[in-house]
Amino acid sequence: MPTTIPSGKDIQRKWFVIDASGQTLGRLATQAASVLAGKLSPLYTPYLDMGDHVVIINAEKIVLTGLKSDKKLYRRYTGFPGGLREESFVSLLARRPEAIIEQAVKGMLPKSKLGRQMATKLKVYKGDRHPHQAQQPQPMQIAG
Repeated sequence: MPTTIPSGKDIQRKWFVIDASGQTLGRLATQAASVLAGKLSPLYTPYLDMGDHVVIINAEKIVLTGLKSDKKLYRRYTGFPGGLREESFVSLLARRPEAIIEQAVKGMLPKSKLGRQMATKLKVYKGDRHPHQAQQPQPMQIAG
């Protein structure tokens, strides 16, 4: 029985929708990252972008366990001297909740051109509306 090696042209990408309300950030991010990388596909190939599209809604309703919501900081550097900016989880959740999920998922993808390509298939929205109804996304349940 020959081994099937897929070509980049033959990939049929599906769309999945994940509701983040009440979900734990890390558990949601690992599931989304494995779908984006294509690890749930039986034809998974490490050197090809085999993943599907993931739409995450209700980003503002994500939760952290324990006391992490009080202690977690997000740091970024502006590029200028003394340009280190810090923002707490609570203020970032109020200001831009999509960024929290995007950073968590992108941190679980490969740090390469391939990983950046996988990250383009992630769409995160606050609220329960998204503009991808035409793609007929299937709901995806997160265990736990």
